[in-house]
Amino acid sequence: QAQLVESGGGLVQAGDSLRLSCAASGRTFSSYPMGWFRQAPGKEREFVCAISGSGNTKYYADSVKGRFTISRDNAKKTVYLQMNSLKPEDTAVYFCAANLGGYSGSIDPSNYDYWGQGTQVTVSS
Repeated sequence: QAQLVESGGGLVQAGDSLRLSCAASGRTFSSYPMGWFRQAPGKEREFVCAISGSGNTKYYADSVKGRFTISRDNAKKTVYLQMNSLKPEDTAVYFCAANLGGYSGSIDPSNYDYWGQGTQVTVSS
């Protein structure tokens, strides 16, 4: 059973940093694009960033560009999201997802095939 498990969320103050991890098990996602999405209460799930299977190409939402960095370690089957200069508006449940369709730049959640259960990030002002 393929599974993605996020970790690393928590409660921080504005300006702090967090690093989220997404560990894959049950199958390999190493050759597939991976993405991070987030969902705040009462809002739709939104794209945060994505990375190609090789890790050479990365995409970011304008709202996080320059503050967040996505990376992956295929040997460890793990994708990371380094979040710096956090803001209260970054508060949300963060999900990682695998895109088996192969297009690494997709911002549409419906193009992602496997999802983790999410990890809560809360940024206080």
